[in-house]
Amino acid sequence: MRVISGKYGSRVLLTLSGDDITRPTLDKVKGAVFSSIGPYFEEDDSFLDIFSGCGAIGIEAISRGCNNVVMNDANKRAYLTIQDNLNILKISNVELYNLDYQLLLNQLIGRKFNYIYVDPPYDMKIIDEILSFIDNNDILASNGTIIVESDIKDKFEDKYNNFKYKRDKEYRLTRITYYKGEKHD
Repeated sequence: MRVISGKYGSRVLLTLSGDDITRPTLDKVKGAVFSSIGPYFEEDDSFLDIFSGCGAIGIEAISRGCNNVVMNDANKRAYLTIQDNLNILKISNVELYNLDYQLLLNQLIGRKFNYIYVDPPYDMKIIDEILSFIDNNDILASNGTIIVESDIKDKFEDKYNNFKYKRDKEYRLTRITYYKGEKHD
C-alpha cells in the first residue's frame, strides 16, 4: 500500500495483516477515485473517512492538499496503524478517532464536509443507513461529494434530499458510487 500522488507520493504505508481486519483499497481504485474527485484539493476543503483502515484514503487526501481531514476506525489495531502511518509521515493536522461509526457521526452533527468517504466492511450492509444519516443531519457541504466503496453487487437508493446519485464504476469486485450535494438557496 502506497500514497499515489502529492506531497507524500510513493511513500509506503503500513497495513494490517489478515483479511479479517481491513480490506485496503487497491491503488488502481484509489487512483481512479482521486482522479475523479480532484485530483488535488483546495486548502480549506474538508474530508471525512468514516472507516479508515490503515488511513490510506485520508492520507492520500492530505498528500493532495486537503488540510481538514477526519479519519476514524472502530478497530483498535487499525486505529493504531493509522497513528503509526501519520507519525512516520510526520502528519499532525488530522482528527483521528477510534469510535463506532454511529458515535462518530453523532459527534459530527453540525459540521459539514466537502468529501465523505464511506467504505464499511462489505458484510455490514449499513451504507443506506449512513447515507440517510448524512442526509438527515446535513453533514455534506452543498455541492460536496460522497464516495461509497462497496461490493460490486451492492446498489443504493437515490432517495436523499441534500445529494443525488451521479454515477458508479466497477473495478473487479468493487463498486465506487458517487453522490453530489445539491446547492440550496
